[in-house]
Amino acid sequence: MDKFKTRRIVVKVGTSSLTYENGKVNLRKLELLCKVLSDLHNSGKQIILVSSGAIGVGMGKLKLKERPSETRYKQALAAVGQCELMFLYDKFFGEFNNSVAQLLLTKNVVVNEHSRQNVMNTFQTLLEMGIIPIVNENDTVAIDELVGANFGDNDNLSAIVADLVGADMLIILTDIDGLYTSDPRKDPNAERIPYVTHIDDKIREMAGGSGSNRGTGGMATKITAAAAATQAGINCCVLSGNDPTNLYRLIDGESLGTMFLAAEGRI
Repeated sequence: MDKFKTRRIVVKVGTSSLTYENGKVNLRKLELLCKVLSDLHNSGKQIILVSSGAIGVGMGKLKLKERPSETRYKQALAAVGQCELMFLYDKFFGEFNNSVAQLLLTKNVVVNEHSRQNVMNTFQTLLEMGIIPIVNENDTVAIDELVGANFGDNDNLSAIVADLVGADMLIILTDIDGLYTSDPRKDPNAERIPYVTHIDDKIREMAGGSGSNRGTGGMATKITAAAAATQAGINCCVLSGNDPTNLYRLIDGESLGTMFLAAEGRI
């Protein structure tokens, strides 16, 4: 298939793609992700990274085995984990001679017309300056996501960011290589769906349930994000984050993961 237009790309990485099962940061994978994104940036791409993982990394740092149920503990973990995440991102991107900036968003900022424009201006200025924005929800003050009612999750946030910045493509990295006809971890006959031109109830039923203990997402939230992105005219690919170098192959036009095509996609 021909290459997609990919000058401005939003990449969303989930907790499961950043950490081991014990919650500790997967440094090898994180370093490789930063290397690939830096290389794409050096080639002329404009990269915006939406990163989950603050609570998961906080759990690992504090040696917690289970995600707490109380909001105040989640907020505390987010505060601890976000510091650790940005330290690592700054370190690894800096090693590849790229600068990063942290943007912590809340829903009221995005829905308010004046503040929304300010956020868009900030994104545009950072991109013009050659800086890679790293976005997360501000879990330490916006408790709605933690109890399930703000952006909902960072998959949804990534679609909102893609729309805000006028992205050509949204790439959601996860622990499964795209959408399958059934859960490939349970069904050996499950088949990957390479392209989706219309998201309907059948597609949503294939998405299944929630994600891992370390994160809040799942394939269902990725379908919702893909629907929002494609409605905004942005192609969206759900791709395995196990090997970040697959981003090269995807951008070069290879069929990987599941590509959700916008009705008026920017191909």
